[in-house]
Amino acid sequence: MKVYYEQDADLNLLSSKKIAVLGFGSQGHAHSLNLHESGMNVCVGLRKTSSSWQKAENAGLEVKTVPEAVKWADVIMVLLPDQNQREVYESEIGPTLKSGDTLAFGHGFNIHYKQIVPPADVNVMMIAPKGPGHLVRRTFLEGSGVPCLIAVHQDPSGNTKGLALAWSKGIGGARSGVIETNFKNETETDLLGEQAVLCGGSAELIKAGFETLVDAGYPPDLAYFECMHEMKLIVDLYYEGGLSRMNYSVSDTAEYGGMTRGSRLITAETRKEMKKILSEIQSGQFAKEWLDEYNSGSKNFDKLRKENREHPIEKVGETLRGMMSWLFKKNKKEEVGV
Repeated sequence: MKVYYEQDADLNLLSSKKIAVLGFGSQGHAHSLNLHESGMNVCVGLRKTSSSWQKAENAGLEVKTVPEAVKWADVIMVLLPDQNQREVYESEIGPTLKSGDTLAFGHGFNIHYKQIVPPADVNVMMIAPKGPGHLVRRTFLEGSGVPCLIAVHQDPSGNTKGLALAWSKGIGGARSGVIETNFKNETETDLLGEQAVLCGGSAELIKAGFETLVDAGYPPDLAYFECMHEMKLIVDLYYEGGLSRMNYSVSDTAEYGGMTRGSRLITAETRKEMKKILSEIQSGQFAKEWLDEYNSGSKNFDKLRKENREHPIEKVGETLRGMMSWLFKKNKKEEVGV
């Protein structure tokens, strides 16, 4: 595996281009501001009615409608929600694309599942920071960066990889490292990680631990601290040095208990289900299910969101987090666009 750094990237490849970043959400605000402060010629593309229009202008960025931005730009980064990209592409991006343009994505979903099929004379690349937008922005300002994955799907110009590396450098990712992959691998590993570990698996494990303690008569606030609050301490250790760092840092009791009991939770049946989830991702079944859910009005999604908001751990956590003044100040600083 080759890792690219700042010395491997030439910002001049990008500085001669006009860049449009479509969207000003978590990733959009980070990419556009970081590139702007790296000296690039950037505009933000939004709906005229977008609540982010004023935020982007207040941040010192030029804002255009999506068709205007695409027509003006040479490099167009699509940082809209996955479920909206096809519609926007068909109505506002595709009709305005020019031969020789570069179409960029922060995630491979719509290209990999063929929701978007760009013309053959357009470069197609991906720059995917491995972290949320507020971290892409914060680490850039601190002088470091979030590592990035890059991929090239179409390369009629012959320099698309160079543009992807330059973009990574412009947003700060090349300070930490850039790894080349492809749209298929990025999309499928990203979805499996989200569903089975990062978002789905960890959330269900936290709720199950909380419920087990509360059902056994333990105070809910104590159960919250043990199963939710302390998770960050463990994840930080994983981040700093992997499983070994975590095991080195916790007590011998915790290390032994985790090693002997963890496999009783993540059983052969759990692993079998994880493989099934991966097969649904690989076949496109999940992508179809999610897009069908969104396009039919998101009734089940809304129901799941409501159930999650009303879980007792959320009620307990809201109260406890309200007592953590340091956490409130930190969250305010990391609001999108701040």
